[in-house]
Amino acid sequence: MTGASVAAVLGVGAVAGLDLVSVPQAMIGRPLVAGFLGGAVVGGPMAGLATGAVLELFAFESLPVGASRYPDWGPAAAAAGALAALRGGVWDPAWMAGIMVVALLAAWLGGLGLIAVRRLNAAQLRRRELAALQVGGIVRDLLRAGALTGVTLAVGERVARHVAQGWRAPRELADVAVLGTALGVALWSAYRLFGQGTPRRFLAGGAVAGVALAAGLLAW
Repeated sequence: MTGASVAAVLGVGAVAGLDLVSVPQAMIGRPLVAGFLGGAVVGGPMAGLATGAVLELFAFESLPVGASRYPDWGPAAAAAGALAALRGGVWDPAWMAGIMVVALLAAWLGGLGLIAVRRLNAAQLRRRELAALQVGGIVRDLLRAGALTGVTLAVGERVARHVAQGWRAPRELADVAVLGTALGVALWSAYRLFGQGTPRRFLAGGAVAGVALAAGLLAW
């Protein structure tokens, strides 16, 4: 990856992390969008989109509302999308398994970084530096997200390469591990949201219809 590509990915990740809380809150930080943009800036938009779609299933489990603590998916997804694009748009299950492990860990660490930024903002507010608080908070959030993207990019590339080179099991097993885990987390999240009363019946019906449709498409 060239220096310009790395800089572009860092920029996407920084903006995606900033979008989560600070500005502009335009859904850029969703894994589906950030993954697509991360892949697009290095020439593999579809690989980035596929990676973001998988991470989006994990992100369904967390609801960033109120005072809840939640992962920061944007920077991790941007880096993961870019790393997926390095394979030339080819879905390599073992490579993706390594990327996903690092991306999930990075998103969790990003959530801890958000807490640290908020504490710094609160300390500045207590000193009554109101004019500088908004600008300082944005700058701190931007730096945090950029750093998280860079770490994910560097570590993810090494882990993914190591896993892909050392994988000896059938490639389909890596597919099952990545997609099965993501689908399981997404279904659990959906059950938490809609698992009571009438919505539960619609959820079950939709799941059955989706499985039937997927089986039909595979058979066809």
